[in-house]
Amino acid sequence: MLQVAMTSKVAGFVTTLFMMVMMMVPKTVSAENIDRIVTQQFFDMIINQADGDCPGKNFYSRDAFLKAHNSYHRFGNMNTEDDSKREVAAAFAHFTHETGHFCYIEEIGGASRDYCDESNIEFPCAPNKGYYGRGPIQLSWNFNYGPAGQNIGFDGLNAPQTVANDPVVSFKTALWYWMEFVRPVMNQGFGATIRAINGYLECNQGNPETVNARVYYYTQYCSQLGVAPGDNLTC
Repeated sequence: MLQVAMTSKVAGFVTTLFMMVMMMVPKTVSAENIDRIVTQQFFDMIINQADGDCPGKNFYSRDAFLKAHNSYHRFGNMNTEDDSKREVAAAFAHFTHETGHFCYIEEIGGASRDYCDESNIEFPCAPNKGYYGRGPIQLSWNFNYGPAGQNIGFDGLNAPQTVANDPVVSFKTALWYWMEFVRPVMNQGFGATIRAINGYLECNQGNPETVNARVYYYTQYCSQLGVAPGDNLTC
C-alpha cells in the first residue's frame, strides 16, 4: 500500500509539473484562429470609414481576406499570441493607408505612370499592360506582378488587372508580398515594415507625414487588439 501511495504521489507531482511547464510555453495562434483576430467588427471598423461611393466598398471583404488567408496560413501565426496580433495590426495598418480604408482598388492616376522595369529579363513587361498599384498593398512593378502571379496562380504579367477584378486574388497578392518581404523584418519593429513597403520614398524624412499616418493606424489597431505596439515604430 505504501508503494502504491508513493507512486500516486509521484504521478501527481509529474502531472502538476507538466501543467506548470505548459503554462510557461508562449501561446500561439493557429491558422484556423485568424478569424478570431480579424473579426467582422475589426474589418468593418476599417472599411466603414471609407466613403459610401468608394469602389472598394463592394470589392474588399473579410470573407475574401479569409479565403486568401487559406493560401498563406502562416500570416498572423507567429511565435506568441501578442506577436500574431501585432502582425495583423501592422498589415492592416498598411492596408488602410495604401487603400484609404479599403476605398481604392487601384492606384489613383496609376495608369499614367510607368512601372515597367525593362532591365528585368526574368519578368519582362507585356505590351500595353500597366503594373501600377493594385490591391490592399498596392502591388506595383512587373518584378512583383510576375512572381506574385506564379505563386498565386494567375498571369501576373499578361493579366495584371486580375488583382483589381478578383478580391481573393487581390488579398493574396498583399499576403504574398507581406510574407516575402515584410514578415522577415517584423522582429525589428513596425518601422522596419514601413521601410520594406515604401521605405525609399518615405523613410529617412522622405515623407514623415505618411510615416506618421501608418504609425497612427498601427497603434490604433494594436490598442483594439489589446497588445502593446512595441519599439522602433518609425523609420
